[in-house]
Amino acid sequence: MSMKVRSPRKMMADINVVPYIDVMLVLLVVFMITAPMMTQGINVDLPKTSSAAIDSKDQEPVILSIKKDGSYFVNVGDDQKKSASLDTVRGHVLRIYRNKPETLFLVEGDAEVPYGKVVSLMAALQGVGVEKIGLVTEPPQQ
Repeated sequence: MSMKVRSPRKMMADINVVPYIDVMLVLLVVFMITAPMMTQGINVDLPKTSSAAIDSKDQEPVILSIKKDGSYFVNVGDDQKKSASLDTVRGHVLRIYRNKPETLFLVEGDAEVPYGKVVSLMAALQGVGVEKIGLVTEPPQQ
């Protein structure tokens, strides 16, 4: 009686990557479609002027917005869509400036906003000690 000895089966070491590529391509398409919709901010009609671009040196600037009705917004924190008083904005700026003094603060005001609102915001920034203040504009239409 002779016993038949089976040779051990070789393990298959190949990984089928086709399903992973399919999933990756679907995710790529989904993110390409949704990324433009994820940009958020306060809707202001910026004044048109020609100016040089600001170099932020690998650091995102803090944007302070003034809407047409004179309400202030700061693009940091949980309540970015909620308007704030000038004192609240000053408190946010002071806290940010104490933690990172090299932070660039940009003021974007609607073209229809009263000039005094922009001046009072910039005076509040300077009162806190901020030295790097920029104004956001759009290039003029040709």
